[in-house]
Amino acid sequence: MTLATGASVAWIDWAIVAGYLVVTTALGLGLAGKQSSIRDFFLGGRKLPWYAVSGSIIATEISAVTFVIVPFIVFRPGGNFTYLQLGLFGAILSRIVVAWWLVPAYYKREIYSPYDYMGNQLGGHVRGMTTILFSIGGMLAQSARVYLTAEILLVVAPQPLAYLTSAVGFTPLAWAILLIAIVAIIWTYFGGMTTVIWTDAMLFVVFLLGAFVALWTVVSDLPGGWGQLIAAGWNATDPAAGATWYNWGKFTFFDFSGHPTRAYTIYTAIIASTWGGVGAYGTDQLIAQRMFCCKNQGEARLAIITSAASQVVTFTVAFVGVGLYAYYTLPLEGATAETVPDPDYPRLLGASRELYEAKGDRIFPIFIVEAIPVGFRGLILAGILAAAISSLTSILAALSQTAMSAFYLPARQRRLARQGVVEDDHHETGGAVAASRMFVLVWGVILAALAFLSKLAADFYPSILDLALAMAGYAGGALLAGFFLAFLPLRVDGRGYMFAAPLSLLCIFALIWHQDWAQWVALAGGGVWLLCWIAIEGAGPREQRTVLPQPLRWLAMLAGFGLLLWISRYGYFTNENGDIATVAWPWQTPLGSVIAFAWGYLLAGRREEIHGE
Repeated sequence: MTLATGASVAWIDWAIVAGYLVVTTALGLGLAGKQSSIRDFFLGGRKLPWYAVSGSIIATEISAVTFVIVPFIVFRPGGNFTYLQLGLFGAILSRIVVAWWLVPAYYKREIYSPYDYMGNQLGGHVRGMTTILFSIGGMLAQSARVYLTAEILLVVAPQPLAYLTSAVGFTPLAWAILLIAIVAIIWTYFGGMTTVIWTDAMLFVVFLLGAFVALWTVVSDLPGGWGQLIAAGWNATDPAAGATWYNWGKFTFFDFSGHPTRAYTIYTAIIASTWGGVGAYGTDQLIAQRMFCCKNQGEARLAIITSAASQVVTFTVAFVGVGLYAYYTLPLEGATAETVPDPDYPRLLGASRELYEAKGDRIFPIFIVEAIPVGFRGLILAGILAAAISSLTSILAALSQTAMSAFYLPARQRRLARQGVVEDDHHETGGAVAASRMFVLVWGVILAALAFLSKLAADFYPSILDLALAMAGYAGGALLAGFFLAFLPLRVDGRGYMFAAPLSLLCIFALIWHQDWAQWVALAGGGVWLLCWIAIEGAGPREQRTVLPQPLRWLAMLAGFGLLLWISRYGYFTNENGDIATVAWPWQTPLGSVIAFAWGYLLAGRREEIHGE
């Protein structure tokens, strides 16, 4: 099969890809067993071993985005290891916080998600609000990951996708997304969370092997081996970094810049990445759901702490990025200025160069199909494809579970109560499991459509990695604030949070987008938000005990609306070049959480009024 790069993927590579998917599907569904209740379907019966859960967390965290895009981040002009600061500091510190404080809170009673915990503690409709927030952030982030892998399929398998397009219709990108979605829906539909976790654990092993194979290949293809890789990376000094002691070319790890528009700095890693990581690992159902599948609190702690091994894969593929830089800057024998269009990357020629110029983050897939040996190439391609499927299965399971807990099950219990039927929540069968699977199908269709639309937002970000990580930041701060309002001994209810969470979401939206249309959207959203407050507050009973007296509550609401207006108009920075730039994506969750927590507390009522605690 001829590729767009001019290279070819041997039949054995495709056989390995197909074999991996078949074996993984069989093992995953076989290990899932019978899904007789939603406890089995969404929690794996709470009997999954910690090492499988840990591997699943790693595979979910890495995904195809990290595996493919981190090499590009290092390879590109001015690229280096500074991205790794976020993992070495933020990801590890946040895991410790989650393991020692959040996990014990979640294991006090059997729950299915962090949003169950928040709803139990804060009362009202907080479970529904947090479910909606998670759905927004999860759909945006995971659809971007699926879009990335679909783009990779366009590079490695253009002919079969083109054939499907000519025979049936749709675009090659749509077909690539559809194929990923079909497998993901099958895995989740029939096996539930158990299949998701075991297939993720197997994927982690493939990721690790694939990363080492890619690094071994690129080092083997360099005449000077490791020495040449190190020398090329060390000498690739970024002039913009200046003559500082920490400017080590591609190996530059530290960035001490304090500019808020720079995503990969030491301050961002220690403060923003740790802060946001607590939300990602502790309040985002995508990863938190895995902790709920462990046998007990101790194993859940062990799973989240040991999942820090994900940094091994990230560091390995970062070295692959240095190797790609060394490989593509090698001089070609007999080459001249006329035959080499770019002296910086003389080995990028013909169709390969066209693909790279169209999207720079295709550099690793180009190397895979051009240089990775037959057989090993199939292993890496299988891992990348399975990673996209894993991203989709993970979010399908999480979205379906949260929708069930927040909306379907309460409505079902009310209906059964009217009929005089008492049901044990842990042994729901029949209709509940069938409804869970219907949610999987519906969410699968929605996420496939969003993955196709992700290409519209991709052009606004330096890489798809930034896109995927930034998308989760829209709602991540509000979710984290909800947990701390519930966890800390504040004795407040969730009435304030119901207004603070949308305010946080609108402020982060206004902070990221500064086009005229975005300002009007934020203004319209803020107007609706304020009108809802006026209507509800005006109709509410006056005897309710609140944190602030009534006049100050009105001032707090007006202050929130004023903050939104100010951010919409003036909430931007200028970067080093003097251009208008938004705050770096790692700061979105911390800023959003401060806004949601502050207004969630100021507008809250006293928790003693919650009935049924």
